[in-house]
Amino acid sequence: MKKTIKTLNSCNLLQARSVRVLVLSFGSVEGAKLWLEQTGCSFQMLLDPQRKVYRSFGLGSSYSKVLKFDCLLKYSEYPTSNRDFPDIPPRLLEDLYQMGGDFLLDDTGKVLLSHPSKSPLDRPSVSDILKVVEEEEEEEEEEEAGGSSDTE
Repeated sequence: MKKTIKTLNSCNLLQARSVRVLVLSFGSVEGAKLWLEQTGCSFQMLLDPQRKVYRSFGLGSSYSKVLKFDCLLKYSEYPTSNRDFPDIPPRLLEDLYQMGGDFLLDDTGKVLLSHPSKSPLDRPSVSDILKVVEEEEEEEEEEEAGGSSDTE
């Protein structure tokens, strides 16, 4: 799978704001490596085979959400847009119905953005993520300015 210019630009925007993206998977090491290779994903992947992190963020499995008509329609368009699905051997497939999400945490572990997906296609935009980063930076600047005026 090739990275699009849009994807590369998004990665550059996130990196410029010191946003570190991690991919979390509950699968095996072998399956994770294969997925990273086939998708061309360059982000660091962490494994959570017991799904402790998934549960802590309230992520479950849902047959009906994964197989929603909108998702199936989008996936049916992949061949016409020269986009392929990762070719994962059946022995490495685990829970196809596991729901994901996008979460933004600061250096202390404070959750700044929590977006449990309503479907596999439901993701916040890069601009939404950057907006949260900017808001957090503004709050930190205000706290620093407030703290420095107290000492003057």
